[in-house]
Amino acid sequence: MANRRLAPASEQPQTFAFTPENAEWAKHQIAKYPEGRQASAVIPLLWKAQEQNGGWLPQKAIETVAAELGMPKIRVLEVATFYTMFALEPVGRFWIQLCGTVPCDSCGARELKGMLEKRLGPPGHVSADGNFSWLEVECLGACCNAPMVQINQDYYEDLTPESLSQLMDDLAAGRPVKVGSQKGRTSSEPQGGADTLTDETLFDGSRVGAWRKRFEQAKDADGVEATTPPAKTGEAESATQQAATAPRPAKPDAGRPVERTASDAPAQRAANGEEPVKPEDRADAAERGRSVAKHGGARQGDADALDSPAKRVAEGEPAAGEESRQELPGRDIPPPPPEATGASEAVEEKLASAPEKK
Repeated sequence: MANRRLAPASEQPQTFAFTPENAEWAKHQIAKYPEGRQASAVIPLLWKAQEQNGGWLPQKAIETVAAELGMPKIRVLEVATFYTMFALEPVGRFWIQLCGTVPCDSCGARELKGMLEKRLGPPGHVSADGNFSWLEVECLGACCNAPMVQINQDYYEDLTPESLSQLMDDLAAGRPVKVGSQKGRTSSEPQGGADTLTDETLFDGSRVGAWRKRFEQAKDADGVEATTPPAKTGEAESATQQAATAPRPAKPDAGRPVERTASDAPAQRAANGEEPVKPEDRADAAERGRSVAKHGGARQGDADALDSPAKRVAEGEPAAGEESRQELPGRDIPPPPPEATGASEAVEEKLASAPEKK
């Protein structure tokens, strides 16, 4: 791809300064950003500097932009060397940027590259007449119409080596050229033209509000409103015939709220004059024993329904977890010595019985 290096010192100008018009334009660009964010204008200013310098960006222009924005020079140089839209070496009157990424490469960009190398030489060099220079760049975003090139500010798409060569001849001779697709494609339509949505009335606006014509009202000369008869579309006849042959059942309750039986809650029972809590529910709650589900029997392994810490304390039993609780000594009482396990005595006896080494 592109070799992102500054031009040799022999090709670099000694100075660079924005013209008064471009300096005023740069101030307006910087004013678009809040205080302390002026560095966001670096790309527009570099672009204007390149445009003023005849299509390429010298080192002095990069330094001028850095001083204008209060940025370190190396930061502006990083931006200029990253984007291939900035030419770092002198370019021809027509600067050709050839897209070489996958879609274009698959559709014939290699053949275009071979033609450019044969006609102009290696990339980055200006032709002898000063008209052309070229460079292979990353994706230019016209993948539907690959392969393509950008010449100065314009895109030329659907190219072949022959059509690109003819295009260059026309540019050099000053003849008018067609921007965009070079084989008659409109925008990014499929090859051969669009084959869907071909009815122009779908998108030319003529159908917008067309349904209103059946309900438009016109006034006669006396100012009396006269309703325009609806257009005969056959909808009414079709609906009548369908109703006669395949009638649908009526649904009188459609859309009405569904009545449900009131829930048997204590509040509802009290509102009806009944006892809020049923006698059987009260008996179930007062029953001592195991947990039951409604009126079913207790399951094997169920805990006592009232086996709670409070109940255990009331019956004089320790609460849950208190059986294994250890009493901690006070802070002023020294901890007891560890219990002897006999291991240390066995080691001492073994050492005593071992013969001494001489």
